[in-house]
Amino acid sequence: MVADIRPEAKDGFLLDEVPWGHFPLGDHVGEAIHLLHTGDSPVRTGTGVVSGMCANDMRAGAVLAVPFLIRIAADTRHPYRADALAEVSSPARARYFGVASRGELLLHRADTQYDDLYDDYGVEVTGYPAGWSVAGARIAITADTALLQPLLGDPDPEIRIHAAYALATATDSDRTVRAAFRTSLASEQDPIVRAALVLATAEATRAHPHPPTTTWMREQWQDPTQEPEVRLAAAIGWLCLTDKPAPDNLDAAVDRLATDERSHAMDGLPWMAIAGGSGQTGLQRCIRKMLHPEQPDPSECDDPWCPRH
Repeated sequence: MVADIRPEAKDGFLLDEVPWGHFPLGDHVGEAIHLLHTGDSPVRTGTGVVSGMCANDMRAGAVLAVPFLIRIAADTRHPYRADALAEVSSPARARYFGVASRGELLLHRADTQYDDLYDDYGVEVTGYPAGWSVAGARIAITADTALLQPLLGDPDPEIRIHAAYALATATDSDRTVRAAFRTSLASEQDPIVRAALVLATAEATRAHPHPPTTTWMREQWQDPTQEPEVRLAAAIGWLCLTDKPAPDNLDAAVDRLATDERSHAMDGLPWMAIAGGSGQTGLQRCIRKMLHPEQPDPSECDDPWCPRH
């Protein structure tokens, strides 16, 4: 599907060559991408279509938008490039809203074959196999890693964060993407972006296991010279990469570092934003699910004016 789109069609936005009509609401996606590319749409119209379809478990048509969203994001002159990049990996992840356990957070399969992903992700509401859509999106992202990797050095920290989030879903058998995360981390100054690079490294490593990286992740959360955001991200990453019991010093470090202010700041990371729920930030919910799984979800407040995370 996506792999069959000619490079010239992707680079030239030859949208008529894309089989939008073969998939539910595909024509709607194609028109939204056209309007977004030409700047004739209101802010976020194109990206809103993609995010809405993914939220409604209708990824098949949205997958076709991925190569074009990447090219809009890579265009430094485009006014909505950050919005486009934020939606690049939406079709590449399934069943992840509200997921915060160490067994499921950061989990995606490295295989990009439909047969291997079908059982993992089931069927979309349209009847299309969800695994087929997820695989197609990851294939599209993997094909364009050369366009996404330079965005790890973009002047806009939001772009850097979402570039890491998208690249974390790429097939990375040769570990070049993970190496790019580590290289960027060495020069990155923003603590939240550094935390994003750590989580992206953990997600890539979960798909392509690498024991030295798991060891490195443990070193990061133990290192008192690291920023608290980095240590918290590394603690979560390490918990997702191993089934070992959490040591007492990890529990103590997390309890000390995870202040309310920091928890809300880290919701700027897409991994954390989608993990939140039950009145908790993503970080708070991950800590509870990973370190105290016996604790039930906090009761939701019945008052509609009740403060949310």
